[in-house]
Amino acid sequence: MDRILKIAKREYIESVKSKTFIISVLFAPLVFGVVIFFTGKMSNISKEEQPSLRVAFTDLSGKLSGQVIRSFDEHNKAAASRKFGIQLVKADINDFNSIADEQKNNLRKGWLDVYVAIDPNIINGDGKVRLYTYKMKASNVDALYAIEWTFGQAIREYRYKTFNIDRSLIDKLQSVSTEQMEISSTGEAEKTAGDRSASMMVPFFFMYLIFLGIFANGQQLMTSIIEEKSSRIIEVLLAAVSPFELMAGKIIGLCAVSLTVVGIWTAMASSAARWGGITIEITGIFMLLYIIYYILGFILLGSIMAGFGSICNTLKDAQNLMMPLTIIFIIPMVSFMMITQNPDGPYAKALSFFPPVTSMVMVLRLSAGSSAGFLEILSTIIVLILSVILAVWLAAKVFRTGILMYGKKPSFREIVLWLRQR
Repeated sequence: MDRILKIAKREYIESVKSKTFIISVLFAPLVFGVVIFFTGKMSNISKEEQPSLRVAFTDLSGKLSGQVIRSFDEHNKAAASRKFGIQLVKADINDFNSIADEQKNNLRKGWLDVYVAIDPNIINGDGKVRLYTYKMKASNVDALYAIEWTFGQAIREYRYKTFNIDRSLIDKLQSVSTEQMEISSTGEAEKTAGDRSASMMVPFFFMYLIFLGIFANGQQLMTSIIEEKSSRIIEVLLAAVSPFELMAGKIIGLCAVSLTVVGIWTAMASSAARWGGITIEITGIFMLLYIIYYILGFILLGSIMAGFGSICNTLKDAQNLMMPLTIIFIIPMVSFMMITQNPDGPYAKALSFFPPVTSMVMVLRLSAGSSAGFLEILSTIIVLILSVILAVWLAAKVFRTGILMYGKKPSFREIVLWLRQR
């Protein structure tokens, strides 16, 4: 055990004191911060630079044109990010088809963005508002909804006046004031939009930390073994320690490195949230379970990576072996919304007992407010522990023989023979 701890200490110190470690620890939060900052800036710029759309309309009712123009004027004053140029094209029932064909040709030629035809009996509720477009750009789809709403608003306004309905009374009847209050241990406090957004992102944040910390440092473990194997440094190390001690020391050392990185990132994220006035409540029990799941998940993946590294002679060979494992680890990422919305559903529970992703899924479920009880949590931990024991046992057998093999990549049959050796 003493030699295992010495190897672990060496791996930890060598990793932490390197410049690449410091850069990697600071680089990820910096990139996220820059992306979030510039995304907000570019979003504002793009809203300011959105070109106005050219809208022409024909009012076959003969009564709505003035109200439509007023509604679009009000919209243009209120929504500076997206303005509409409105133009009335006069027509009656007899010549409407020819006028409509002419406007459709204008759409095809790009001289017009939207053409709208209002049916004659729209005021009584029997007609329709027909919107014509040609190859509408994806960036203008939201504007189409705004145009539709503005025409509808103009028609509603005219109906109110026609049927002598008090618009202010309708607005008052439809308006319902709500206030969200989050109950805490000390009392009640209004939950801000930032708090609500943060509470939605917390599950993904912790799951992503598990994925990034375990997977990135697991790959570092595999790369380290392949490099030491190809440079024959591994032979010098095995002269002083057993293969199992070397493998175990490397896994423990890089697990400590990974925990250090995750701890720093968590502290930085928490500080940024507090600086932004966002309150995130994380219990001590959750953090304890998070650490347990993290360590077990890392040892499980680390053992697999150590086994992969011992049988591969190049990084290219290792990447081919990593592909199926990568796909498995992406499953919780693509199922994020499904698990978050129903953390106690059958799908989430089934994935919780699938060892390669148990850590990620359980952390996601717990942070999403799952009502998983003590027995369920204990069962997943036991499943992980048993999986870790099996993975370490199998990896040690493969590592013992594969670490000293050079040149030819072992076949599947040879690996099975190594596993059957005592």
